[in-house]
Amino acid sequence: MSERPLAPALRPFEAVGGWTIAIVDSLGRFGTFFAEALGAVVTPPFKVRAFVDRIDYIGYRSLLIILLTGTFTGMVLGLQIYLTLVRFGSEAFLGPAVALSLIRELGPVLAALMVTGRAGSALTAEIGIMRITEQIDALTVMALNPMRYLVAPSILAGLVTFPLMTAIFDVVGIFGGYLVGVKLLGLSEGTYFGEMQTFVDLHDIMTGFWKSVSFGIVVTWVCTYKGFNVGHGAEGVARATTQAVVLSSVLILVCDYFMGSVLP
Repeated sequence: MSERPLAPALRPFEAVGGWTIAIVDSLGRFGTFFAEALGAVVTPPFKVRAFVDRIDYIGYRSLLIILLTGTFTGMVLGLQIYLTLVRFGSEAFLGPAVALSLIRELGPVLAALMVTGRAGSALTAEIGIMRITEQIDALTVMALNPMRYLVAPSILAGLVTFPLMTAIFDVVGIFGGYLVGVKLLGLSEGTYFGEMQTFVDLHDIMTGFWKSVSFGIVVTWVCTYKGFNVGHGAEGVARATTQAVVLSSVLILVCDYFMGSVLP
């Protein structure tokens, strides 16, 4: 018995229902993948060699772009904040303004975005190529869990490298602000660092730390998921890589807002 065609007035509702089901199904697959990854993380034995390799892949190879981005971000912050504060006669607060902006917000976010663009895209492409060339299927045939060899080391490496990259970004950013504020604009070196020590406390540092940890989980989770569920051929790998970078970047900003509201 054939189904009756929907009335034209109901077709928009059918489309909305289809989109809703697709979104819920995608979220369910995302959650299942993450649960399997967490299970692989806590299941012995621990793959030390794969973990160290992922730290090199995600963290060490992203060091140059972190240093460059952090330095010039701090220099831009130092210049723009100084031009704002000098109007109110408050240029002495340049140091804490630069430090708080970097430690609480810009450091974790920009470092995560830079690592996503360099390492996240490469991670998705690598796993995607392994999928389309049936290397992941070969691991399964040999009774080796791909989650333990590919996903778990990446998530653990993200937990370690993202806070470290954020810390390096913050340090070089503060130094960049120092170059502009002290060496270029003539602010006192003691004022720059002294006021920073007065206003920046451990709570601010821990806020940036927890943000970077959450970003490390989100980026590695999304990128490995997209690589595991890649489409066919080179076009599928390219599409999955683009989707992984875009989705990771959006989730970084969304998580940053909600964590900023929870950790004032």
